[in-house]
Formats: sequence, C-alpha cells, structure tokens
Amino acid sequence: MFTGIVEEVGVLRGTQVTAASVALDVRASTVIDAAVGDSILTDGVCLTVTALRPDGFTADAMPETVRRTTLAERRPGDGLNLERALTLSSRLGGHLVSGHVDGVGEVASVTPEGNALVVEIEAPDAVARVTVAQGSVAVDGVSLTVVAVGGGRLRVALIPHTAAVTTLKRLRVGSRVNLEADLIAKYVHAFVTGRGPEDGLTWEKLAEAGF
Repeated sequence: MFTGIVEEVGVLRGTQVTAASVALDVRASTVIDAAVGDSILTDGVCLTVTALRPDGFTADAMPETVRRTTLAERRPGDGLNLERALTLSSRLGGHLVSGHVDGVGEVASVTPEGNALVVEIEAPDAVARVTVAQGSVAVDGVSLTVVAVGGGRLRVALIPHTAAVTTLKRLRVGSRVNLEADLIAKYVHAFVTGRGPEDGLTWEKLAEAGF
C-alpha cells in the first residue's frame, strides 16, 4: 500500500522484454533503501523489486500489467514517479493507493490558473463512475484532489510543488496517464451496486437490518 506522495523521480535506464515479463531497470537513490521482494510504486504501478544496486533497482512487470498501463510506452531517459510501500507508522499524507491501475486516461487540456496547473483528463468509466469532486485520484502514482468530474472527464489541479517534484509537469494534451480511483470509493461502489441482480444495497435490505 502507498500514499501517492512521490519520494523521488527515477530515470528509466532500459527494459528487457521476454515472453513472460518485462523487466525495468531504474536509476534511483532514495527508494533503494529497500530489499529484494519489496514493492515500489512506479508511475502508479506496484512493482516487485527483483534486484538492487547502489544506483537503482530492477523490477518485473507481468504482461497483464503492461497491457493495462502505460509502462510499455516509457523510453530510456524517461522520468518515473517512485514511492516505497508505507508502514503502519507512516504518515498518510496523500490517500490510500494500491498500485493496481484501474485504467489509462488521456490528457484533454492543461490550463494555467493562478499558481496552479489545471489538468483535464478523459477517464475510463471504471475510474469516472467512482470519482467525486473533492475526492482523490492517483495520476501516474501522484495523489491529487479532484476539482470536478463529469462527462467522463476529471479535472485536477497541480500546485507548483507537486509539479516540481513529480513527472506531471511534463503532461501535454494527448499524454496518457495511469489512473487509480480512490480505494474506499471502489469498495463502497461495489457494496452499494452489488455484483449481480440479487446483490447490492436496497431499501428492503436496510429495513431488514433495522434502518
């Protein structure tokens, strides 16, 4: 589990592609205070460390992860938002982020507004339907507050500090980003709507429970 507060921007040195997986070679300094087998949030994707070096780490991504995210679009030299998994004693400065990407969004506009950058993102339904204004969303692993949502789009605002210490300052119209909806919102949505016609929360079930 993570918080969406980026610890450093690493640099992709290269990838090794096999039939079974894609290995990412990442240059980093802060997050290498870890162990083989630990998880590192990499542009919003939870990856397992397979090797550590004094100047970075290697992590594997299985084919399904590559298909569902933008990792395959990254090129050597690209920056990657990195965060180590939180501990029970960690401050939760952002929101709960699992590193399981719900879908890939596309930037529709980037507009300066005062000291902020307002970014509008075309979001897949899996993200848009459980996202609310003033709620949270993870964009390439960065915890952001949603300014507005509607018509299949999310609007988020980047303060100067967030832009400076993450890769989001590179966003342009057409950029593709990994999106993860708020974890609690997803569970609530699944509980309320159910997974079949007989499931979910209804007025009758509330009455039976004494509400």
